[in-house]
Amino acid sequence: MSIETFLQDRQLRVEAALQRWLPEATIQPSRLHEAMRYSALGGGKRIRPCLVYATGAALNVEETQLDAAACAVEFIHAYSLVHDDLPAMDDDDLRRGRATCHKAYDEATAILVGDALQSLAFYVLAHDAHLKVEDGQRLKMIKTLALASGSRGMAGGQMLDMLSENKELTLAELESVHIHKTGALIRACVRLAMWCADEISDQTKTALEQFGARIGLAFQIQDDILDVTGDTQTLGKRQGADQARNKSTYPSIMGLTQAMARADELLTEALESLDPLGDDARFLRDLATFLVRRER
Repeated sequence: MSIETFLQDRQLRVEAALQRWLPEATIQPSRLHEAMRYSALGGGKRIRPCLVYATGAALNVEETQLDAAACAVEFIHAYSLVHDDLPAMDDDDLRRGRATCHKAYDEATAILVGDALQSLAFYVLAHDAHLKVEDGQRLKMIKTLALASGSRGMAGGQMLDMLSENKELTLAELESVHIHKTGALIRACVRLAMWCADEISDQTKTALEQFGARIGLAFQIQDDILDVTGDTQTLGKRQGADQARNKSTYPSIMGLTQAMARADELLTEALESLDPLGDDARFLRDLATFLVRRER
């Protein structure tokens, strides 16, 4: 199976699972539920759920065991986008090729959409009956996602990102922003899939931890690169947004050529870290390459 087919199949799978968990727009409060569905469905590359499925495939975990984690990380990601797009933060009008939530609805609704999607993520992990793991493992999954989403993860990274506007960061400071803002949830995808497995050797755990850390940072560097080299129509969001807000990025600090070289270096390290998993990690390797070489 090619990585393109793998991604298409898992995107369809998680889309169907998200549909099942999201309340129908006919249920009160219907405006909130409609806006939740608008924000979480019908678009996006579903990179984080696909990373859950690819990690699970490397560990020979049944996909029914992975659906809860895939949905949970995507709900967290969707909530973060809704809040990031608000005027008080990044003030964006376009997301996934269409109006952002606060533009399609209003700011108050967008805030509540983010709140509701975040809580739904943890409800899924706590209640999905197809997730056949011990209670202790389920609790570890909830803890993993909570830490990755909170002040020591994604939310903290967003705060650091906001504080960095109109400042020239060092490379170490910029890396800290990205390790929290983007990298934490990427690493959580790998960890959640690990907790769905019955038994994993310490060597495999170490390999996957190293992979998650490297690919999370490489993914964000590529995002920074695309903000310079991409176009709004292809990206589905406003091109040049980082430069417009005077944010430090890898290209602005290192230069575009060096930023691209750094992303490739991290990709190589990520792929090498998967050596102990052998051919079982083939989709994980292909997905990592896709993420760093993507054009949107």
